[in-house]
Amino acid sequence: MQPSQWHAVMRYQLLAISFIIIMLSTSCSKSNDATADNSSVQAQTLIDVAYGTDPLQKMDIYLPQGRTTTNTKVAMLIHGGAWLAGDKADFNNDIPLLRAQLPDYAFFNINYRLATLQGANRWPTQLNDVNAAYQFLKNKFNEYQVNGDKVIVLGASAGAQLALMQAYQNNNDRKIKVVVDLFGPTDLTDLYNNPPDPQYPNLLQIFMSGTPTTNATNYNSASPLRFINNQVPPTIIFHGTNDNVVPIRQSDSLHAQLQRVNVITQYTKYNGEAHGWSGNNLVDTYNKSVAFIKQNNP
Repeated sequence: MQPSQWHAVMRYQLLAISFIIIMLSTSCSKSNDATADNSSVQAQTLIDVAYGTDPLQKMDIYLPQGRTTTNTKVAMLIHGGAWLAGDKADFNNDIPLLRAQLPDYAFFNINYRLATLQGANRWPTQLNDVNAAYQFLKNKFNEYQVNGDKVIVLGASAGAQLALMQAYQNNNDRKIKVVVDLFGPTDLTDLYNNPPDPQYPNLLQIFMSGTPTTNATNYNSASPLRFINNQVPPTIIFHGTNDNVVPIRQSDSLHAQLQRVNVITQYTKYNGEAHGWSGNNLVDTYNKSVAFIKQNNP
């Protein structure tokens, strides 16, 4: 090869290398721009978003800044109130604490139709609403820019029963990864037969459309214990030893059965606490819940 030819080849190679470097730099720049674009996505709070036609079929939505369909997970909150009272506002003071510890989560705090003593909205209306809210969110996950493959559900009391039922019965695609159960009922037949309050059997008879003898199907379909297998998601449980609303044996049984089928579970009992608590024990509840969530829904 003549020197002139060698120089021409070298110039060509240098030009090609320069072109590749420019392209790589442009690609990195675009990637960085995309990251910047994601970080510029603003936080949003949407109140009373309807997922159905009933006035109670609404949810509050808290979307974090910089969310993406890859990195932003989903937390669904379900209030308690014995299926006939309570409101999503019950979690309003807790949501800022949870968001601070789980900044990579979008929070969806739902209401559902409440039962009445006159017999309206009997079981399974409440679970149907929870599932309807969840299906609504599934259709909106991309719009909200969140990752619908990484979902946790958290509930208190009757809301915990609904969270357990949703995760154990209505989770065929296994996208609900964790359940946080705050003193939820797990065996409605036992609650009827061994009531902590003499009014319970009458109330349950209205809500469940009969007794465990006359309508065993309903009682079983409302009892998370009946749906435990080795495929249900990791479950963390909290209960007070002096709970006179939901006996602690309900959580004892849940924990024991989960252990029996080798499901990841963690159980905290608060000595002397009743049906719910505040102060240091509440801080401990959320700290343990956050650690459990991070470990099992990375």
